[in-house]
Amino acid sequence: MALRPTARTDVNRSAILAHLGAHGPASRADLARSLALSPALMTQLTKDLIADGLIRELAHQPSQGGRPARMLGLVSSAGRAVGVKVAADHVAFVEVGIDGTVLRTASEPFDAAATTMLAALADRLRQFIAGGSDAPLLGVGVGVPGEVDAQGTGIVNSTQLGWTNAPIGATLRRELGLPVLVENNVNAVAMAERLYGLGRRHETFLVVTIGTGVGAAVVIDGAIMRGSRGAAGEIGHIPVREEGPLCTCGNRGCLETFISEQALVRIAHERRVIEPGSGIEALRRAAVDGDAAASAIFSEAGHMLGRTLAGLVHVLDPEIIIILGEGTVDWPLWSFGFEPALRAALIPSRRGVAVAVESWQDDSWAQGAATLVLATPFDAEGIAGEQGDLVRRRLVAQAAVHGGDS
Repeated sequence: MALRPTARTDVNRSAILAHLGAHGPASRADLARSLALSPALMTQLTKDLIADGLIRELAHQPSQGGRPARMLGLVSSAGRAVGVKVAADHVAFVEVGIDGTVLRTASEPFDAAATTMLAALADRLRQFIAGGSDAPLLGVGVGVPGEVDAQGTGIVNSTQLGWTNAPIGATLRRELGLPVLVENNVNAVAMAERLYGLGRRHETFLVVTIGTGVGAAVVIDGAIMRGSRGAAGEIGHIPVREEGPLCTCGNRGCLETFISEQALVRIAHERRVIEPGSGIEALRRAAVDGDAAASAIFSEAGHMLGRTLAGLVHVLDPEIIIILGEGTVDWPLWSFGFEPALRAALIPSRRGVAVAVESWQDDSWAQGAATLVLATPFDAEGIAGEQGDLVRRRLVAQAAVHGGDS
C-alpha cells in the first residue's frame, strides 16, 4: 500500500503529474532534474503514484551507453476535468482526461442576456457532467470573454456578454457541489498552450485571438500576467483611431471595431462588397473567389493587427506570437497585410520574432477552460485560491482510493 502524502509530498506529487501532462513521458532522472528533487525522493514519489494508479511505466528510453531509462506517463483514467466556454448565444463543453486528452465535447444554445442565465448555465453543465466517464471529476473550469476578479471567486464583468459583477463562480459551486475555477477565456487558452501546445517550449510568449472579438494573453517567465483586475491583455480595446466606430466598451475607434468578425462584415456592407444581411461566410467566399475588394478588407485587418502587435513585441519582448481563434480559418487572407506590416514596424533586433498560427475549433476555448483545473498543480502562487486547494484534495482523495486497492 502506498504511503499517504504529507503536505510537502503532495506538492511534489502534483508537480510530477503536471510535468508529465505538460511535457509528455519522462524518465525518473529527467523528472528529478526538472523539479529539483533528489533521485531517492523521486523514486519514492513515483512508486507511490504508480501504486495509486495515477502514472504508469512505459517503454524504455533508448540507451546512449548506459542502462536504458524506464519512461513514466500519466494514466488518463485517473481523473478528469470539465471545461465550458461561454459565448453570448451558446456554450461549448469539453471533458478532458488528466493528461489533457479530449474525451468528449458538446455545444448548446445559451442566452447570456437572459435573467435566468445563471440557472441555465448550471443546468446545462449538470446535464453535460451527468454523461461523463467514470473517472473522478476533479473540477470545472469556465472561460468567459471579459474581466474576472480571480479564478477562485469568479466574479465576471463582460461587455460581450452584458454581465456586470456576475457571481459565476459562487453560483456554479453552489449548484454543482464541485470546485469551479473561472478565468478570461484567452488566459485559459494560453494556459492550455503552456501545458500542451507550442507554449510548453517557450517561457515568454504572446497568445492573440481573432474572431468574434480580439484578445491577448501575456505569458512572462512561464506565468500568465493577469493585471491588477484580472483584465490584462485586452488588446481589442487599444484605441487606434480617435473618430472611429463606437465599440461595445463605450469608446470609439478601438482595434476591435476594425478587425473583429462583426467589423469586417460591417465594412463589407459599407463598401457594398457583400449583399445586405449576409455575413462573414459571404465575405470569405468573395475573397477566395478573387474579389479584390473583399480581399482588401482582410488584408487591411491583417495590416492593422500587424502594426498593433509590433508595439506589443517592443513592450513585452516575447519569444513567439501564437495566433488562435475562429478568425484563423481566414488567415491566408489576413497574412497578405499582416506579415509586411509586422516586420516593417519592428525594430531590427525584433524582426525575427516567430509567429505561429494554429488551427482552431470552437471547443478549443472549452479545452482551455478545463486546463484551469488541470493546471492547479502549477499554482505555486495561489492564483486558484481555495478552489485550487479543493481540486488538489480531490486528486489526493481519489489517490487514497486507488492506494487502498493496491
